[in-house]
Amino acid sequence: MNLDELRQRIDDIDQQIVALLNARAELSLQIGAVKSDNEVNIYVPERERRVYDNVFQANQGPLSKEAIREIYGSILSASRALQRPLRVAYLGPAATFTHEAAKRRFGTAVEFLPARSIAEVFSETEKGESDYGVVPVENSIEGVVTHTLDMFVDSELKICAEVLLAVSHHLLGKGCLADIRKVCSHPQAIAQSRGWLQEHLPSVELVEVASTARAAEMAVLDPTIAAIGTESAADLYGLNILESHIEDSASNITRFLVIGRQMSQRSGDDRTAIMFSIRDRVGALHDTLEIFLKYGINLTKIESRPSKRKLWDYIFFVDLVGHPDDEHVAAALNELSRECVFVKVLGAWPQE
Repeated sequence: MNLDELRQRIDDIDQQIVALLNARAELSLQIGAVKSDNEVNIYVPERERRVYDNVFQANQGPLSKEAIREIYGSILSASRALQRPLRVAYLGPAATFTHEAAKRRFGTAVEFLPARSIAEVFSETEKGESDYGVVPVENSIEGVVTHTLDMFVDSELKICAEVLLAVSHHLLGKGCLADIRKVCSHPQAIAQSRGWLQEHLPSVELVEVASTARAAEMAVLDPTIAAIGTESAADLYGLNILESHIEDSASNITRFLVIGRQMSQRSGDDRTAIMFSIRDRVGALHDTLEIFLKYGINLTKIESRPSKRKLWDYIFFVDLVGHPDDEHVAAALNELSRECVFVKVLGAWPQE
């Protein structure tokens, strides 16, 4: 076929795609009505996991898995909005990495509510001002976000999903690289780009600010200031990307948690987060961890934090493979509750 014939074929396929998308949307509206009648959540992570698995399996190329994910992320976001628009709180302001993570999980057909702190994300979600919240919990280089873990001690919110986001830092500015006299950003962004900065801008002043978005705002006003931030920040604030991918490590991943009033139901490939406090006796932690070994449960993460209620009293946070509805996990949690001072399930979600 010649060029005109190929384009006509694409136009014909586009007509079919639009018709099928609207047929799918009609079914989504019907599902929304059923959910409303039965008081079922609009966002169902385990169901969306099955949708992604189905389309990944059906994909024969040439589109990549990531391209299919992007396309279906928009479809799912639009479908949820037809049923009921969601409100999602996140650690703001706009164009931060947490904002990026929230968009990756929920798409763009959502009302995003920037919060000034992790505590405010929890508060807005607990009060029902938002349906869900998105908060950072750990970075592969900088480690755990302790404030997020501490919030779960008193909160009844549950983890229902997670987002793994590859962190790419860009140098943003109004002028050119030779004009830069000061680089501003969040402390973590500066720390994760320090090698590049020392090599390429050894004489500039490094200034830590509250967020990458705040740094972008400063760069807008002064062409001698560069910000380390996201591509979205460049678009939002009208900045040029002076240098791309200035992060020192190519394997820089940040993990974010989606919190809501209910955890996800069992999908068959899940992860569960719990917290517990052990009794003050010799071998207590050893005996506690042996319970997981007894039931063949893989622990993927363990952290300890001071309880802040009693001197030298610690709370342990554990991620494990499985779901509380799995028989062996339920048995382990039951035995754990007898061994520990207290045990709390923080949530469960389909694994990424």
